[in-house]
Amino acid sequence: MAKASPYKDNGRWAAGTLLARLGDDARKHLLELVPPRSYKPGRVLLHQGEIGNHVYILTSARPGTPACVKVSARLANGTESLLGIRVSGDAVGELAVLRGSARSATVTTCSPTDAYVIPRKEFLDFLGRYPEAWPAIGGMIADRLDWANQRRLDFVGYPVPVRLARVLAALAERHGAKVEGGYDLGVRLSQEELGRLIGAGKDAVGKAIVKLKDAGLITVQYRGIVVTTLADLRLYADLPEP
Repeated sequence: MAKASPYKDNGRWAAGTLLARLGDDARKHLLELVPPRSYKPGRVLLHQGEIGNHVYILTSARPGTPACVKVSARLANGTESLLGIRVSGDAVGELAVLRGSARSATVTTCSPTDAYVIPRKEFLDFLGRYPEAWPAIGGMIADRLDWANQRRLDFVGYPVPVRLARVLAALAERHGAKVEGGYDLGVRLSQEELGRLIGAGKDAVGKAIVKLKDAGLITVQYRGIVVTTLADLRLYADLPEP
């Protein structure tokens, strides 16, 4: 009896992710290299400093719940920064595999997540087999560099409430979903984690949330923040029209 294929494609990969950038054939081949593994929230997939021998391709563990992981790094003095969020369709761990180096960050699951854990050789063979794969992974990495550069510019150019608004707008546009009352961010982040994204303390973030809430730009629910009107939030955040 033929072995069942582990491949599954829900057709809803976030814009800019590796799987969204690949064509159907290349995506199918990549996800058939290995069967997926399931991880509960709070599981560390990658540890900063370890040698990188695998790439993780993230997919949803169950319908209606996107994969979500946090990418963080810690300095020698103990200071920790949240570098970014990755969701369904994203790859994590690719830099260490491509460079043959140690992991530069720790990756931890935020929600139930399935991941295809692809060994270095198989991943590099895939890149060699599909010419479209290199531009796809290059574009994904470039997007992340743009995100990091924008956060640095925000830090020197805007006060905390505006920095928070800019990040919330970016998250809603990339990962969010239309819900009653506005746009759900698609990820669950604590005030401390939001602070690490924008370079601000927990208290400052709490005050910024109150300010955005009082302005009618967001609502705060038990499961997270909802952007009430994305256009108004963008205007407050000094973002150009899309």
